[in-house]
Amino acid sequence: MSSPEHANDERHYILITIAIIIILVGVFFRFAAAPGDGHPSVYNWISNTVLVIGVAVGLKGVFSILE
Repeated sequence: MSSPEHANDERHYILITIAIIIILVGVFFRFAAAPGDGHPSVYNWISNTVLVIGVAVGLKGVFSILE
């Protein structure tokens, strides 16, 4: 497979789209905690974990395009 065909493979862009969806879920959890709620640190922990997973998946997709 030539380099442009490999870079234009649909699987890479599906992976990046999945990463964006995961990151949006992480952002949702970031703002889901109400200010008067007693557990804002739990929501922050969940959102940070989901964001890191989303970034890792996104970077995997980008680096697979570049190889």
